[in-house]
Amino acid sequence: MADEATRCGFVAIIGATNAGKSTLVNRLVGTKVTIVSRKVQTTRSLVRGIAMVGEAQVIFVDTPGIFAPKRRLDRAMVETAWGGARDADIVALMIDASNGLVPEVKGLLERLREIGHPKILVLNKVDLVRRDTLLAQADEANKAVPFERTFMISAANGDGTDDLMAYLAAQVPPGPWLYPADEVSDIPLRQLAAEITREKLFDRLHQELPYEATVETDQWTEQKDGSVRIEQTIFVARDSQKKIVIGAGGQAIKAISMAARTEIAEIAERPVHLFLFVKVRENWADDPERYRAMGIEFPRR
Repeated sequence: MADEATRCGFVAIIGATNAGKSTLVNRLVGTKVTIVSRKVQTTRSLVRGIAMVGEAQVIFVDTPGIFAPKRRLDRAMVETAWGGARDADIVALMIDASNGLVPEVKGLLERLREIGHPKILVLNKVDLVRRDTLLAQADEANKAVPFERTFMISAANGDGTDDLMAYLAAQVPPGPWLYPADEVSDIPLRQLAAEITREKLFDRLHQELPYEATVETDQWTEQKDGSVRIEQTIFVARDSQKKIVIGAGGQAIKAISMAARTEIAEIAERPVHLFLFVKVRENWADDPERYRAMGIEFPRR
């Protein structure tokens, strides 16, 4: 039972697209709570993962990658990311050290000065970069923003992540836990299932499919034998994209379904019967209802 010795707080992880934020959150939480893809801008909403370290509960907010927005969906994702940073107790700026302080990162550093919460710097993929280069990046970033600490990690193999986790557990404020100790995420399982299918969609069709494609879980039916029947719809913007998702002889959608079903069953800890449908919905990125389904605010402009 939580008492006065407990700690609890929110840590927002922000960064440019493909910095490794989702990989880090999944590693620190200890299980998959957010999707990982080579496709940029795959995280769209604020995904919360929950980690327990002793008497501390650390709630990670995996934000969408911050980039120069061009469309309505882009603007919604970027504003969602900054909203997560403004509401957190600690903000962690994650930089892909193999790319360095590219213009996108320098723009983040400039805007971070406006946020008064404690901030830390996390250089990721350090196994791919020379040490003198890493030190130069850390020095430049710390001159731009007064970071409390700098961590050099590899989210993919775990190097340095234990020290990062220990630091965050000690820094979140004293207070009662907001979630049960055995809970790893506040994302409904049916929403996570849709995200997993979207991940497999992009894994299979990385080059061919625009990132605007989305997946929604329509039905989640518990069966008498303990399994679950799931029906999901993949929404694309044009008929040509629908043909790509289905593939010749239905091979693409079969492979997507098999990969998604395997992972959803592992997370749900039960057999899964997954049925995928593909629909064309033109201009879905201008539909407020789709934004509500993704858990992000609909920008009016």
